Amino acid sequence: MTENLSAVLYLISSICFIMALKGLSSPDSARQGNMFGIAGMVIAILTTIAMPEVMSYGTILAGIVIGGSVGAFIARKIEMTALPQLVAAFHSLVGLAACFVAAAAFFRPEAYGIGTPGNIAVGSLVEMAVGLAIGAVTFTGSIIAFGKLQGILSGAPVTFSGQHPLNAALGLLMVALVVWLCIDQSPAAFWAVF
Repeated sequence: MTENLSAVLYLISSICFIMALKGLSSPDSARQGNMFGIAGMVIAILTTIAMPEVMSYGTILAGIVIGGSVGAFIARKIEMTALPQLVAAFHSLVGLAACFVAAAAFFRPEAYGIGTPGNIAVGSLVEMAVGLAIGAVTFTGSIIAFGKLQGILSGAPVTFSGQHPLNAALGLLMVALVVWLCIDQSPAAFWAVF
């Protein structure tokens, strides 16, 4: 499969995922949203499997079987009233997966075609750092959402004096850490962003 064709198929898959989220925002269009999500995932999986770089179809099949089995088991066991907690818990795993992908790309950039360790393209580093930071925030935020929905944590918002200046300072710190990562490309900078 050519790189251009795989890029187009991944773009179509991404559009399907966006349409899935749009469809899932309303009970009237949820079934259609699910169909878009299924189509997007099938396109993404088949595109990945068709790539010549794939080394182990058995590992991919095992991942699909294990992940599908766990998902089907959980879907059958969870009560509808606990669905928001389930979504929050699964969403935290999405954030964690983004962090793992960023780590894999940083420590094995040649596998992603973005350079070599210590010599990664700056654009790829910025993309990696943004994905890492958003993934880490998504992971922790979704864990907190799960705790609030489950009643483990208080549902009251946590606010304090100076909250907005602190958030602005953290945002500026994140920009500085991304710049450090782009200049230094060291594991210390990578983990600081995380």
